[in-house]
Amino acid sequence: MKKSFYILCCFLIVSLIFVSCGKSYNQIKRLQAMEEGVSSPTTVDELKDAIGKYENRINDIMIAEQQTGIWWKILGSRYLDEGMYGDALAAFEKAIMYYPANPNLYYYVGLCAGYMADASLDYGATGDLSKRENYLKLAESAYSRAIELNPTYTRALYGLAVLYVFEFDKSKSAKAIPLLEKFLTIETKDTDAMFVLARAYYVNYEFQLAIDMYDRIIATTTSDETRAEAEANKKIVMDIMYDA
Repeated sequence: MKKSFYILCCFLIVSLIFVSCGKSYNQIKRLQAMEEGVSSPTTVDELKDAIGKYENRINDIMIAEQQTGIWWKILGSRYLDEGMYGDALAAFEKAIMYYPANPNLYYYVGLCAGYMADASLDYGATGDLSKRENYLKLAESAYSRAIELNPTYTRALYGLAVLYVFEFDKSKSAKAIPLLEKFLTIETKDTDAMFVLARAYYVNYEFQLAIDMYDRIIATTTSDETRAEAEANKKIVMDIMYDA
């Protein structure tokens, strides 16, 4: 008798538990969500509570993301130092995913893409012209973006100007002129930039401006070799101008 009564009581208790759980399941889930930090906060208090509980975790995630971007940049720099330009390019592009407003990263993408454009023609007759063109477009885009982010970024100004003068066809060389003119308002004694600008003037038939730039090089440099090169180039331009 006692055994039967015990079994009956157990059956009733289990039944009540299942009934109770069925009726209050949603309420339990809501309480659980509140305890875990509010999975779908709606009210101001719930939002504040969720932020308070997960703020440290969010900060940890942000720090981890920032560090990942830094590691990609460091890896790209190491590849660049070793002349592994393809791997460096890929690493810098990864870093940009974490730091999309960093002009330095775009500069390095442009630099590496320029190297890869040259490398694509290192196989003589088997060089891939379409691949070279794609790399040059990437370099142009990356340098341009760096300048958008930092208009006085001299390395990007110079890098893009060199592309326009020496890598693209002559029709784009005029685009180098304002870039280098701006560069030389910042780096007033950079004779490398002066040579590139003089060439840009020359190929665009601005002969007097080219001569003036060679005169500026002659007046600026302390190198006999650089002065001799400028004087020789100046003579070439003068001969063409006066023969025209």
